[in-house]
Parts: sequence; C-alpha cells; structure tokens
Amino acid sequence: MALHTPPSGTELRKALDRDGFVTIPKAFWGEELEEFRTAARNATELARAGKWPYIRTLPKQFPPWNDDASQGIWGVQHLLHPDMPEREKFAESYFNDTMFDTVTGLLQCKKDDLVMELYNMLVRPDRDFALRWHRDDIPPEVPAEEELERLQEPMLHAQWNLALYGDASLVVVPGSHKRARTDVERNADPYENNMPGQKVVKMGPGDVMFYNNNILHRGVYDSNTERMTLHGTMGTAGTDKARARNILQHGIGSWAADADFSDLPGDMANLAKGMRERLIGMGSGEDVGYSQVG
Repeated sequence: MALHTPPSGTELRKALDRDGFVTIPKAFWGEELEEFRTAARNATELARAGKWPYIRTLPKQFPPWNDDASQGIWGVQHLLHPDMPEREKFAESYFNDTMFDTVTGLLQCKKDDLVMELYNMLVRPDRDFALRWHRDDIPPEVPAEEELERLQEPMLHAQWNLALYGDASLVVVPGSHKRARTDVERNADPYENNMPGQKVVKMGPGDVMFYNNNILHRGVYDSNTERMTLHGTMGTAGTDKARARNILQHGIGSWAADADFSDLPGDMANLAKGMRERLIGMGSGEDVGYSQVG
C-alpha cells in the first residue's frame, strides 16, 4: 500500500528527464514494508551463509561474479529465480500496482508492453566498499561524441531502488544523463569523493527512487550501516542489442523459462507471465558480453 498518492506520470517523467532521477517518498509502508523486510533479511542470511549462489561478491564491481561468499558480499542477485525461497514476496514487490503505475507513466506505455528484467538486492557490504564513477551501459573509454549520441537514445526502460531501510549510498551528478562528460569528469580519479555538482541521494524506508542508468553515478557503501535496497528494472518490448546486453549479462536468461508466477494473486499472475515471455524473446544472453569491466 502506498502512503501517499504518487505524482502523475507526466510529473515524474519531467523530473526524471530534467535531473536524471526522481524519488517517490513513502511509496510503501506499514505491514507491506515489514513483509518485504522479512523476505530481504531471510534472503541476505542465505547469501551470507553461502547458501544462495547468485551474489555480488567483494571487491568486484561488475558482472560476472562468482558464487563464493567467503570474501563478503554486497548484493543478492535473482530475487525472482524459481529456487529463491522468498520469491513470492519479492514478486509481489516487483509486479506491484504501485510499480506498474509508475513505470507505465514514466515510459508512456501499457502494462502489456512491459518486459520483466532484473530484480536484485543491494545489501550492507562485509567491509567498506565503493564503486567507481560510471554510466551503467557506456564504458569510460567511449569518446565524447559517441557518448552524447548514446545518451540521446529514447528511454525504453525504467530502473529503480526501493529502500527497505534508510539509504544514502548512491551519489549522482544531476543532469549528467543529458550530456557528455566534462574534461574534469573524464580525467577525475574514478573514486573522486567531491565530483563537481555531485549529490548524495538520501532515501527513507519505503522510498522508491527511479533513475536513468546512464547518469554519472557511483555507490559508496558503509559496512556499519544496514542496507537492504531492492534494485529493479523493467523495459518495453523491442529494445536494442545494448539493452539486451545490459540485462542478459546478469544471467537471467538461463532461468527465466523456468520461472512460474501462477501463484501470484489476481491479474498479477497474468501480467508476470506476459512480461516473462517478452524477456525470453530477448534471448538467452550467452553471447552478449558485458557492459563494463572490473
């Protein structure tokens, strides 16, 4: 249940287009938020104990990751995998009217246009850890002209963070999704703590933040601060090869055909089935390569 009526799709889209990110405060709260927290805690405990193989391992920043949790983790992958014990509750948070209404408003599409993409969780690392400045699907060596060309491509997907606890881990440069990097940004230390114009995005429990995944951003993770943030994406049918790579590089194509959402309530089951079928149509992902290295 949403605590507040979210802004209209037009308002959200304008804010996202202007800044590269937009936050919906208290999109989830109360019993529903607690249920999501319980599922997240259980899944995190499995991952830390080495009983869930799909994890983001320290100190590696980008896929592929291995299944060895002994050096610590900073994420839990594939929350919708058929073997995930908490899959149903995670599915209810993903295939959710609040999410559908927001995503269709942002992408100006219908529910039947949507593709199931990634659903992972970002968690407190076992030691302090930070990501370098990056754009999710544009490597740092790309020249400015190509960078700008790719940033001008139409928005065919939505990406979000749903914070189950307070989260101030994401650092962005507002507006950088619409322009090539400046000389200062291009030549800066990859772990620069004071990038000109940077903003720390502060989220409260139950807040959802949507952001353009090619905004210039990084993550700074504190091992002493609890973090369980559901990290998801949805796209629209007919995406290009670059988008397919960005999604399928995580390995979702290897299990999507086995995902069964028939136990979800009401229309949620049919919507989930259709989104899964459109994902399968993107391919298995065996030969797509990786968007980033490191």
